[in-house]
Amino acid sequence: MHGRPRKPAKTEDEAVAAAQATKLRTLQSQFLHNHHHKIYDEEAMKVSAKLLEINPEYYTAWNYRKLAVEHHLNELSNSDSCGPDSVQSILNHELDVATASLKRNFKSYGAWHHRKWVLSRGHLSLDKELRLINLFQEADSRNFHAWNHRRFVAVLMNSMEIDEQKYSEIHELKYTQVVIERNLSNYSAWHNRSVILSSLFKRKAEGFYPKEKILNEEYELVHNAIFTDPDDQSGWFYYLWLLEQTINLEAPLVISSWPAPGSELLLSVNGSVGTAVSPFANYLIDTRTFPVILYFSQPVKGVNSSTVTVKSALKVNGGLFWRPLSRSKDSARAWVAYIDVSNAVLGLSERYPVHVRCEHSEDITSLNGFHCSHGFVFEFTVRIQLLESRDGKEPDIEMISWKDCEFQKYAGDVVESNPFTFFHRLRMDTDQEAIASKWSEDILVNEIALLRDLLAESDCKIGKLMLARLLTAVDAMLSDGTSSYSQMPYSEEILQLYSDLVTLDPPHLQFYKDQRSLAFFHQVTSSRETLLSHCWHYRDSSILHGGKLVLVRLNNLSLTQIGSIEHLMWVQMLDLSYNALRSISGLEAMQVLSCLNLSNNYLSSFTALDPLRQLKSLKVLDISHNEIGGHPIDTTRYLCSSPLSHTATVDCKYDTLPVDDDIAAKHWEAVFLFKDMNLTQLDIARNPVVDEDLMLLLRNLLPKLRWLDGHSLVKI
Repeated sequence: MHGRPRKPAKTEDEAVAAAQATKLRTLQSQFLHNHHHKIYDEEAMKVSAKLLEINPEYYTAWNYRKLAVEHHLNELSNSDSCGPDSVQSILNHELDVATASLKRNFKSYGAWHHRKWVLSRGHLSLDKELRLINLFQEADSRNFHAWNHRRFVAVLMNSMEIDEQKYSEIHELKYTQVVIERNLSNYSAWHNRSVILSSLFKRKAEGFYPKEKILNEEYELVHNAIFTDPDDQSGWFYYLWLLEQTINLEAPLVISSWPAPGSELLLSVNGSVGTAVSPFANYLIDTRTFPVILYFSQPVKGVNSSTVTVKSALKVNGGLFWRPLSRSKDSARAWVAYIDVSNAVLGLSERYPVHVRCEHSEDITSLNGFHCSHGFVFEFTVRIQLLESRDGKEPDIEMISWKDCEFQKYAGDVVESNPFTFFHRLRMDTDQEAIASKWSEDILVNEIALLRDLLAESDCKIGKLMLARLLTAVDAMLSDGTSSYSQMPYSEEILQLYSDLVTLDPPHLQFYKDQRSLAFFHQVTSSRETLLSHCWHYRDSSILHGGKLVLVRLNNLSLTQIGSIEHLMWVQMLDLSYNALRSISGLEAMQVLSCLNLSNNYLSSFTALDPLRQLKSLKVLDISHNEIGGHPIDTTRYLCSSPLSHTATVDCKYDTLPVDDDIAAKHWEAVFLFKDMNLTQLDIARNPVVDEDLMLLLRNLLPKLRWLDGHSLVKI
């Protein structure tokens, strides 16, 4: 093990091992007899204790002792001799058994868990427990079992209403510093330090709030570690935690919305053909419903009709229901509510203001329990365009082609002096943005300079990674300003750093590619000029039935991840073809997306396409030339919502579908993905999963489908 060669066993060693095995089998037989017959007398307890001393990983024996303790405590409670000393004697004996097992194997999970169970019963000295932990850590200062147990004991001490509560955490903080000074490579000590400080910061403990002074001291401490041995990762992990404390706001904020504040939304109904005031405010719809989307800085829960209200002169059907756009049932970064105006009395020239308000922001909380720090109020306008469809008939649905010759470069016309006005309005007002303090800016600038000095002397991989993250944070601060000409001076350097890391560290190649893709998305979407270079018009706008939609083309860029969705929620046509995507997580927030090209990627299963099920406006989808069905094991099943991941509610009976039961059972994942979609065009060719049965299934499963793999399904 760990590169050490096995030595052949000696004859005498084999004899000793055989004797020990015989003894162990005898003890096991006696123990199992006692366990099955619920015998908890003194002799039976000695047998289990001896068995655990020999084999501390015998979990059944630990569970037996828990049952025995419960049995003896119940007997005590029903007798006249019950008292604190009697209870303490039983529990102390259990600690002694666990100690004996830990001497045999100080990394025994069963023994450490048993100690926790005993201590949680109370009646014992926690100071004594800390002294024992110190002995184990003196023997091995990196024993993460002992560190984990130490945190457990500290929590127990802090839960007691004693004067030493504050002293306990500060004492533990000092202890971690002593251990770190002995060995800068002690990852467990660094981790424990971050846990303690997180607790003190969250409670705003005296002397630890505001936290800037403490963090300055922590930076000094970790600098000693990373400059002493740049290749040791222990200090770097703590450094990453410090950066998160410096950059990230604890309280969640609304950072984006759709429709954008101050925008005008044009609804085209009854199959009408019209032109919007701006392509960035044009939302074509034939169901007389439209979404309101809120995008937060981090996943939150508590968004509902009580915490966020939507008011309008439009007559809205039913109540307003907010739902999370994620696999979770109660938390997400993006939340959506659909407004149904099908019964509204619509005026052709009328403008209807819609007010979105959150006054009870404290009821919206992050997963860490922090409240939304600000309420918010914004308004957008809805205008209705009613035009009769041609000849009173349903307009023909023509095929959308994704060939280069079908598109022309986007250029703002004279009337629209600022074509990206609505894009920039997606950002919320200044008082609700995550504006970095002067302290944060100074820290980041100083750390960038220090890391540049370090990398000038050492080609440290993790140092390059941290520099990339620091530069990303600074660029984010600069690009979040109100100016339409956002500055991102380090964007090219960030991309180059990740490219260098792909070459320097091949084992983590995929991680660096993912990070580079996220950095690229941020670079493109944070600047009007860079995003404009990726925007196109469809050549024949009449095919789109409603005006000139802007196509965002991010194809052939070797992208492996999708990011910065909060800046893309207005997009209705998106081309992500010829990349290296294996996941499309995040697209579920793009609720107005109607045309999507995912061809020529590495998508390996239908479960990887799960976010598409939440896109109610999606009409055109190209997933051709992927790897769907080409892998015997679908790893995305554990990441994406599916019947086998136990994260989705499946209510699909094959006998209710307009297809043969055997075909539906064979392609159940396709059924699960497509059964509620309203696609009019689908391209799925050149995937291993495609066969005649699947094509028949899709024709019957998608009643509105008019084009399948370039072939018309409409009978002339």
